[in-house]
Amino acid sequence: MLRRTAYTLLVLAVAGAATACGRAAPDAEMAASSRGPITVWLSNNAQEVAWGKKMIAAWNRLHPDQHVTAQQIPAGKTSEEAISASIVAGSTACLVFNTSPASVPTFQKQNGLVPLSDFPDGDSYITARGGALTDQYRSPDGKFYQLPWKSNPVMILYNKKIFAKAGLDPEHPRLATYDEFLDTARTLVHSGAAKAAIWPAPSSEFFQSWFDFYPAFAAESGGRQLVENGTPQFDSPAGRKAAAFWRTLYAEKLAPQESYPGDALNDGKAAMATVGPWAVAAYQDSVDIGVVPVPTSGGTPPQDTYSFSDEKSVAMFSACRNRATAWDLLKFAASEQQDEAFLDVTGQMPLRENLLASYPDFFAEHPLYKPFARQAEHIVEVPNVPGSIDIWQAFRDAWTKSVVFGEEPTGTALRKASDRIGKLLDEYGDPA
Repeated sequence: MLRRTAYTLLVLAVAGAATACGRAAPDAEMAASSRGPITVWLSNNAQEVAWGKKMIAAWNRLHPDQHVTAQQIPAGKTSEEAISASIVAGSTACLVFNTSPASVPTFQKQNGLVPLSDFPDGDSYITARGGALTDQYRSPDGKFYQLPWKSNPVMILYNKKIFAKAGLDPEHPRLATYDEFLDTARTLVHSGAAKAAIWPAPSSEFFQSWFDFYPAFAAESGGRQLVENGTPQFDSPAGRKAAAFWRTLYAEKLAPQESYPGDALNDGKAAMATVGPWAVAAYQDSVDIGVVPVPTSGGTPPQDTYSFSDEKSVAMFSACRNRATAWDLLKFAASEQQDEAFLDVTGQMPLRENLLASYPDFFAEHPLYKPFARQAEHIVEVPNVPGSIDIWQAFRDAWTKSVVFGEEPTGTALRKASDRIGKLLDEYGDPA
């Protein structure tokens, strides 16, 4: 049997500690039908907090005997670490409106999550809201431990003024294929219009690949995940093409190898960025922006191009004693009416089908969001597999070494990362 990683042992220790030193979990059967006061956690995003307060105020007016209190997720190095620690202590809120799908397998390992599929209308509600988009969010046992809530599909935002300064057509940018993108990037930098064509974080945190490699791989592969059916997918023609494309950007100094201490697009240091719709509100008053899909080697039509979802879910945690109230609140918060309010306040895409048809007035008034709404129909999520974070870290380590710094051929790095991740999948899948 393969030796487990230190992270595996940590998760197992944490799961045991939750029982040993945390508050006793409520009886699941009793909690499932209990109603009463609950607490929910919101992200620290100002727009989401504003929406959350209004949503909860509306709920409390209608349900004074089931009062809901909202707080922001407790401070920590990351929200995932703060949530994991609260599972140990038995102090997690009933609902967390900022649950990363990559962390769901870890929270499951800690026995921290309530399977939403166990509610009589759990599966039917989730699938009716999100349709085929929800399939990626089932756990290996077939159940939903998260409600896919809102996505920020990654696209290319570009500064029209910088493009014009470089002598490029800002209304019809040549960015669809790898060759076009690279030629445009060279013009942007060599003309002196911008220091960088694009400036993603070159650092080694596990999640950084979600904003360079993964959107490119999703697009080039026609919507494949990093891992499917227990097998890594990226050591493939699509993965190698995506890696070679990014390696060229770094090798030719079109993308810097150092981190930028701020926002390079907003500061005019980079002409483009890989971001989601949340960025429209952040840039629209300071940058004249355009939006295009992630490029592919052959120039896939926009309506057929996939990208990374950058989704956040809502999860219910096992410390919750009034789960019937929590489930009703979750459905209230993810209703068509509240989704419209959320879209209007945050500009983030509710994870439901046919967004353009569902909210035509919003998109008519805010046309910059239309490309993101179309992209939200073609999104790829992180694989829902045990050891997800370790798997992404293994990939990122290889990416940083080979693609960013050129210390190893990209094909060799992808092959080694695939072998390493295959072993991790075996370790996490081994119950012994």
